[in-house]
Amino acid sequence: MGDAGEVRMVDVGEKPVSRRRAVASASVRMAPATAQAIRELPKGDALVTAQLAGIMAAKRTAELIPLCHPLPLTHVDVRFAVGDEAIQIEAIAETTAQTGVEMEALVAATVAALTVYDMAKAIDKTMVVENVQLVEKTKEPL
Repeated sequence: MGDAGEVRMVDVGEKPVSRRRAVASASVRMAPATAQAIRELPKGDALVTAQLAGIMAAKRTAELIPLCHPLPLTHVDVRFAVGDEAIQIEAIAETTAQTGVEMEALVAATVAALTVYDMAKAIDKTMVVENVQLVEKTKEPL
């Protein structure tokens, strides 16, 4: 925050470039029948769609979060573990830059969860998106 309380983007221009990685997770709790049918929903395969949505969202994080720096992402991956009553989502974002990729990983996990929700909401009114969190972040000098 500036002297008068205004918001501002942090200047990272003097920071050294480093290799950065962040992992975020989310889950979508649902009925067992929904979890079992998650790849065969009326709209199609929810996991394929959610993976693509999460990757696309990570790439657009700076457009969604007002003070985030646009980053040159070197890798984004979104993975799923289908349980009996939930889909666990893990999103990984990597960059070589002057600031971290936590927001990109969190946005990827969240949008992937919301996509699963959207695709399954017609057959399951009990779903809950929960536990969105940063799991890990690393920074390695170049």
